[in-house]
Amino acid sequence: MTTAGLNLIGQALSIYDSQLRLVLCNRPFQVMFDLPDDLVRPGALFRDTIHFLASIGEYGHDEDVEDIVAHRVSQALTFEPHYIERVRANGQVISVEGAPLPNGGWVTVYTDITDTKQAEALLRARSEELSDELLTRAEELAATNRKLASTISALEEAKRQLTEIEARTRMTTEMMPAHIAHLDADGRYDYSNRKLSSVLPGRPSEILGMHISDALGPAAFARIEQNLNRAYDGEATVFEFTEGQDSRRIRVSFTPDSEGGVYVMSVDITEETQARVALQQTRRREMAAQMTSGLAHDFSNLLTIILGMQAKLDKMDLPEGAQKLVAATRQTAKRGGQLLNRIAGMTGNRTPQPKATDMRALLEDLRILATPSLPRGMGLSVVNTLPDVALMLDQGMMQDAILNLVLNARDACGETGQITISAHTIGGTWVEISVSDTGPGFSEEALGKALNPFFTTKGDKGSGLGLPMVYDTVKLTGGNLSLRNTPSGAMVVLRLPYRAAPPALEGLVLLVEDSSQLRRNFRDMLVEMGFTVIEATSTDEALSLVNQIEDIALILSDIRLEGPETGLDLLQKVNPALPCILMTSLPYSDPLHRQALALAPVLRKPFTQAQLTALIRNEAA
Repeated sequence: MTTAGLNLIGQALSIYDSQLRLVLCNRPFQVMFDLPDDLVRPGALFRDTIHFLASIGEYGHDEDVEDIVAHRVSQALTFEPHYIERVRANGQVISVEGAPLPNGGWVTVYTDITDTKQAEALLRARSEELSDELLTRAEELAATNRKLASTISALEEAKRQLTEIEARTRMTTEMMPAHIAHLDADGRYDYSNRKLSSVLPGRPSEILGMHISDALGPAAFARIEQNLNRAYDGEATVFEFTEGQDSRRIRVSFTPDSEGGVYVMSVDITEETQARVALQQTRRREMAAQMTSGLAHDFSNLLTIILGMQAKLDKMDLPEGAQKLVAATRQTAKRGGQLLNRIAGMTGNRTPQPKATDMRALLEDLRILATPSLPRGMGLSVVNTLPDVALMLDQGMMQDAILNLVLNARDACGETGQITISAHTIGGTWVEISVSDTGPGFSEEALGKALNPFFTTKGDKGSGLGLPMVYDTVKLTGGNLSLRNTPSGAMVVLRLPYRAAPPALEGLVLLVEDSSQLRRNFRDMLVEMGFTVIEATSTDEALSLVNQIEDIALILSDIRLEGPETGLDLLQKVNPALPCILMTSLPYSDPLHRQALALAPVLRKPFTQAQLTALIRNEAA
């Protein structure tokens, strides 16, 4: 259509790229210069076209053809805009307007101005009353007008290209998961990709013309003001801060420009920070394990020897006072063994295994579990304002951690008091669980050292490992733990990443597999995922079940089955709306495997439950 449209205009047009190869031309271009077909095809060289025209006398017969070609190619490679008028060998007068392209190359328009020139000549001949100067000025004005029209065309093309570049740039910045903006010299936004509200929830999206302090709010602006002033002084800065509303971790880059403004890029790195914290804690634990494993082994051997010697002493006829010393030594050695076990628990493999966890049920179970261990005069209450959504947590580790805090609070309160477990969310970023009591609170020393291993205020009754183990558990999830005093006592706050569990899988699955061992393994996977399973070993048996049972939610079938038909035949005979997944141990090069890929998703055996779960969720979506 473009070519057809160009052929309708009355002017000849050609477009050459930066290597002076023809990109496009219209039919009038070929007709005007009587060019052969091979010189108007895309890719034809400008040099060959000039050589052809020079050889037929287009530029006269006085100069050498190669000199003409070299001169005109050299002129073209300067890529300077130009306008010329020349008389062809056939007497035709043409104007040549050349405009360079932004990335190199030419757009050239050739116009037949023979009639215009003849009219000018006639005017000169018949207008004897007009002075030569007036005629000259008229000709200059006409030439200037033509040059001006050419310049305007070039400017309009440049404007169009700039508009396209700006649109592409804006689309790119809008797609990035970051807030990208520019501040003028007064701190007002003159560009923004409308992502501020996604990085800092609660802030406006349309902020053009707004001062940065108004867009961010006083609290957030106070956190970045010092670095912003450094950027206005010409220093590029990159820093992180915790936003107050949702406690998100934000990384900000300020880059000054030459006009006195500042470029801004802000990224939400909360999940990155959580992962970094978890990784750092894992590395610390690995280092601690390396340091303590050898010591624990040696001390364990020593304690074993001590207990053995005490057992022998216990059988001897010792004075009454000595018996008491033996018993005390044995008890101390056993306590040392328990301490070694707790140290091993802190430094051993405690990788969290997050699963969908109902926090309401977990906290209620915890209340029932902990209540019998509390004195009669002590109460335990749970305040849970978490949304009714399953969260991805290691249920066992979390229950142990909170129970540890409850027992610590019990010891702090004595015989009477109140312990409260509270749970709520902070935005969509964190889950905050706090355990508070009405005891005496933390001492100044405890606030500074309670998370250090072996620090205890319980004397011989405490090991000093309870709170450090809770701290370790929280850090392994990417969260944090803080201690504080309240007007009524002490509080320990656990802050964990808020990660909602994916929806539970449920429904009836038809499992079609002719190997009994594999069928049993796949059935166990599906049942553990939450499905009810019915089984078949052949296509005929599976079709019979499909026709009898209406509420089958999914078919999981092997490709090769008992009998002449395959899983592919089964899929072609059931309702196309019924989700199906095929599985096989056939290589990809097998024709059946390639045919299966055109019908349904295919799982290569062997596969894990996680791979099966991911594929089923994808099909459900």
